Amino acid sequence: MFNPGEVVLTKIQYTDTGEIKIRPALVLFEELGNVVVAGITSNKDMEGVLLTKKEGVVKDSVIKLNYIFTISNQFVSRKLFNLSLEKKKEVFDKLVGKLNSLKS
Repeated sequence: MFNPGEVVLTKIQYTDTGEIKIRPALVLFEELGNVVVAGITSNKDMEGVLLTKKEGVVKDSVIKLNYIFTISNQFVSRKLFNLSLEKKKEVFDKLVGKLNSLKS
């Protein structure tokens, strides 16, 4: 079982190539054996929420809130670390900001 705010190492299939790689991702929620995650990249030029080495990543990275997808929980190989409460709030606030356009 995976909890919101956990950063995990998982298999991710890229939409443009179909290639599968092992990458870190942020767990948003888990339901019925599926895990909804946001991708994480070390490309700091990408838009999203910054993660630093101090917070647990190997290399300064960005949580990409424009790259959300569902994977089987069987694709997750292991948990890496938990986001702090402050960082989880930052992710939540930015994600809700993006979703607010659904109201109009």
